[in-house]
Amino acid sequence: MSEPPVLYARDGHVATITYNRPEKLNAINGPLRQALNAAWERFRDDEEAWVAILTGAGSAFCVGADLHDGAGAAGTWAGSFWEIPTVNSFESGMEIWKPTIAAVNGYCLGYGLTAVSACDFVIAADDAQFGMPEVRLGSPTIVGAMRLPARVGMQPALELLLTGDRIDAARAKEIGLAGWVVPREELLAEARRLADRLCQGAPLAVRAVNEVAHRAQTLPWVDAVRMGETMRRVVLATDDAAEGMAAAREGRPPEWTGR
Repeated sequence: MSEPPVLYARDGHVATITYNRPEKLNAINGPLRQALNAAWERFRDDEEAWVAILTGAGSAFCVGADLHDGAGAAGTWAGSFWEIPTVNSFESGMEIWKPTIAAVNGYCLGYGLTAVSACDFVIAADDAQFGMPEVRLGSPTIVGAMRLPARVGMQPALELLLTGDRIDAARAKEIGLAGWVVPREELLAEARRLADRLCQGAPLAVRAVNEVAHRAQTLPWVDAVRMGETMRRVVLATDDAAEGMAAAREGRPPEWTGR
């Protein structure tokens, strides 16, 4: 019996989502796309999953769409020609405010790099290679072109988007795409260490801060402040907020429940 194209495993409050077509360098076809979207939905909806690590099985993270078996690689959705939305996946805009970590090994191209640019944190193995090859195939990159400039600045983003060239892990860290570069054998351990650090905060407070940090970049200042202060009041009414204050008074570690 063959393995599923995407693996999902939760250890404590940390979920790991793994592209799992290593023989195809984790190229995305229809079955992988369906399984990937389902994995992100599972993570989003699981109250016990507080942080996600995204990585690839084998020698590559993800080389993008499968050029030999690409039917359904972008996913499926309802709508007519002009009314078809593309917000049907994590990388294209599914709202998940739980922290996400990309642990990038080997080639990270196309859809793979778009997913990485959607993650909150990026840890690159020293063998990682990043690229957006679409223009060399006659196709424009859309979501990647929307995400990368905000992530790394316009010039580095356009270097990737308009040339189709690849950059190595050192260059990715230099332009701010990767936060850390580690030896390949330490990649998942380093990602788990970061995930465990992120689990030290109250999960609802962490999600609120993450959402405000992202949304505030495109909101007028007063609108962002009003949204943030409203979210603060909601979070302060939760059990975890009471637990955090009690733990601080009693000099003990808090026991978060996510409620």
